[in-house]
Amino acid sequence: MNNIIFLKIFSLAHQSLFGDWLIIFSAETFGYIMIAIAVVFLFFHTDGVFDYHVPFLQLKNKLKEITFVLITSLSAWGIATVLKHFIVSPRPFIYFENLKPLFLHGGMDSFPSGHAMFFGALATSLFFIHKRIGVLYIFVALIVGLARVASGIHFPIDILLGYIFGIMVASIFNLIFKGKFVK
Repeated sequence: MNNIIFLKIFSLAHQSLFGDWLIIFSAETFGYIMIAIAVVFLFFHTDGVFDYHVPFLQLKNKLKEITFVLITSLSAWGIATVLKHFIVSPRPFIYFENLKPLFLHGGMDSFPSGHAMFFGALATSLFFIHKRIGVLYIFVALIVGLARVASGIHFPIDILLGYIFGIMVASIFNLIFKGKFVK
């Protein structure tokens, strides 16, 4: 089933130059842009209230939110990197000998997807702090994950379990740091 879903999604690749560019952009660059946007959002978002009597307290709270989101997301990525050292899993372009990915990335380290874990944790940690932006970043995570499958560098199971592991990491961090970083 994993292979069938992969081949259906991968069939989007190699259809047009623009389509290939869009898949590569979504799999690589789009995520970095959205990380920067999340940090800027967290820094400047005021929930419509700015208390000029305690600006440093508000700044401190914003830095706590940014720290929570970044530590959570980077920890998820780090855990994925460690898991890849213990779990040998060929990428689709190695598994299917005739498959030509849109770009090369890794080798025997397909599972779990570090990008999926990172963006799953990012979306979840943002959701804990600001529900609306968290929902938006769930879609960002889905776009990045689907693009990585469509580009031929991950199987759907790598992405799905990466999301689940990322959500778990963010949930654990939320429980541990409740009150310290999160409202």
